[in-house]
Amino acid sequence: MLKNIALKIHRNPELAFQEKKAVKILTKPLKEAGFNVQVGLAGMDTAFKAVWENNNNKNKPKIAFLAEYDALKEMGHACGHNLIGTIAVGAALALTEVCNELPGTLMVLGTPAEEGGGGKVIMADQGIFDDIDAVILCHPKNKTMTIRDGLALVHVKFKFYGKESHASVAPEKGISALEAMINSFVAINSLRQFVKDDVKIHGIINKGGVAPNIVPKYCEAEFLIRASTLEELEKVKLKVYEAVKHAGGTVGADVEIEEGLEYADRNNNKKLANLFKNNLEKLGEKVSPPPKIGEIGSSDIGNVSHLTAAIHPYIKICSEDIINHTPEFKEAAASKKGIDGMIKAAKAMAMTGYDLFYKDGVLKEVRREFNTWEAKEKGGSSK
Repeated sequence: MLKNIALKIHRNPELAFQEKKAVKILTKPLKEAGFNVQVGLAGMDTAFKAVWENNNNKNKPKIAFLAEYDALKEMGHACGHNLIGTIAVGAALALTEVCNELPGTLMVLGTPAEEGGGGKVIMADQGIFDDIDAVILCHPKNKTMTIRDGLALVHVKFKFYGKESHASVAPEKGISALEAMINSFVAINSLRQFVKDDVKIHGIINKGGVAPNIVPKYCEAEFLIRASTLEELEKVKLKVYEAVKHAGGTVGADVEIEEGLEYADRNNNKKLANLFKNNLEKLGEKVSPPPKIGEIGSSDIGNVSHLTAAIHPYIKICSEDIINHTPEFKEAAASKKGIDGMIKAAKAMAMTGYDLFYKDGVLKEVRREFNTWEAKEKGGSSK
């Protein structure tokens, strides 16, 4: 069943906030198993919540397995989100089949639009994670890891406004939005030696004019800016925004900055990660240490990890020379290795859920670690 779910989602890739087929595919077996399923959360049609709870103990503990299922533009499931959603569903079904009367509440939370839309950020802002004790999401990759950092990120569009004119007859009467944009790329490149090593700034040109003999009136670029923490991200953003504004001003163009949602840096709960690691090893999986330098991306689970105990482990589905967001990884996400890794991850997730529900003191240790982090980082009261 899990194989069919994963392959069906893989064959029907859907972009951020449009994942209607994936939601139906993932929620159908949950409904059939007796989960209370609600589709539509936090103002998003493709977010969902599936709940399994003991009527005698509805409040504590509350554990959530997180599902992702959006695809990449023009590349389909080249990040393996077809496997992520299936892992969460498979783990929930396995755990509730073995332990029909859970001492608390188990949820599968469907979180759309991880690839730039920030579904988890929206859900976090709407309080969806406020009363959950721990969350787990497992991502396919080229190696198995249970700890890996995540950079804070913001998605930004720069819009440049100039004035059209004939590029040969009267270029002096025009203002080139394209030159403003090109100058901005140069200005951003000049900043790279003046930021910390973990800062990443990368962009593309979405619109560069309509014809070479017309001075471009409107151009648009899209950037991702990353830094180690949200605090550092704010500092980098100010530098980038000032550089772009001045670059546009050098040719007389106006610049509009359209800022998207911010993804927070990741707070890995080490106690929870160690539980997942032990369960993977019981299943015969070799777990690699996190990279010492680099190899760090970003995910909106970072925002969740600032609200509750969270982990984002990885399961190996291919050789180490294959990287996410490539055609080769897309192929791996539908391969036998991919399906085998997915099933193993679902088993480890179910086993970790069992540990949290049934093993004395385990969840308390996980929560203690999070509360200590929260008190140190935010100075707020413990949950």
